Amino acid sequence: LNHVSRESVDIRRLADFYKEIFGFEEVESPNFGFNVIWLKLKDSLFLHLIERLPETKLPEGPYSATSPVLDPSHLPRGHHICLSVSNFDFFVQTLKERGIETFQRSVPNRPIRQVFFFDPDGNGLEVA
Repeated sequence: LNHVSRESVDIRRLADFYKEIFGFEEVESPNFGFNVIWLKLKDSLFLHLIERLPETKLPEGPYSATSPVLDPSHLPRGHHICLSVSNFDFFVQTLKERGIETFQRSVPNRPIRQVFFFDPDGNGLEVA
């Protein structure tokens, strides 16, 4: 199983985004003494959304609205989550219908298309 964690001041907003866009389902999480939402995508990926402490000095997302990186396809390696979908064109159309700005490109010499976009906290996402 793969686990990914993200901190946020509004974990409910982030959870709702991932549930709506990718079809994650909310699963029960232990009581850690702070707010956390665990999401599961099929049986392969768990996303842990952790409430950010007010004293945390880091930006909300690695590339938030205050970031100089405006196009998520130019994020450094390791600074985005990559997922795949069975119907790429339908997925991209769904993003556009929801007003989510996307950046598309193809992998050179391979039949792979990619779409890059940000979640509500400015975390980079790639879907192929």
